[in-house]
Amino acid sequence: MDEKIRIILIIIVSVSIFGLLVFVYVKNHIKKKLEYYLNEKNKKKL
Repeated sequence: MDEKIRIILIIIVSVSIFGLLVFVYVKNHIKKKLEYYLNEKNKKKL
């Protein structure tokens, strides 16, 4: 039983870390795109 619990915990931690990495990547990607479009919009005004 201990072995199964250990494997489940390892899987949960691995999925959590992977999910966090994906979240950070997507957040940074969206932030860069947003900054790019805002800069382009400001360039057109000038």
